[in-house]
Amino acid sequence: MQLLNIFKSLDISHYIYLSTVLFSIGMFGVLFRRNAIVLLMCIELMLNAVNLLMVAFSEYMGDAQANGQMFVFFIMVVAAAEAAVGLAIIVMVYRNTRKTDVSFLDSLKD
Repeated sequence: MQLLNIFKSLDISHYIYLSTVLFSIGMFGVLFRRNAIVLLMCIELMLNAVNLLMVAFSEYMGDAQANGQMFVFFIMVVAAAEAAVGLAIIVMVYRNTRKTDVSFLDSLKD
């Protein structure tokens, strides 16, 4: 209960800064890393940063504005489906090539 009061006492700018940092870490991970599992983790980190920001704005606007929380549930469902499909694709690529590096996947275009 005391932890909940600590979170309610924080200003909205703290949540914005934290969400920006988390999203930036995820974005740089997607841009600069080539391991498929790390890419999925960075995408999940970016989605969770957006979830944090939507819940923070929903709480900031008041309990009557639950639209942000509904979007969070939708994003969580999409993230779970993305993780399941992405991991299945990674497992199949690894079984065929014994690599998790995504830089060679562009050769599959032809």
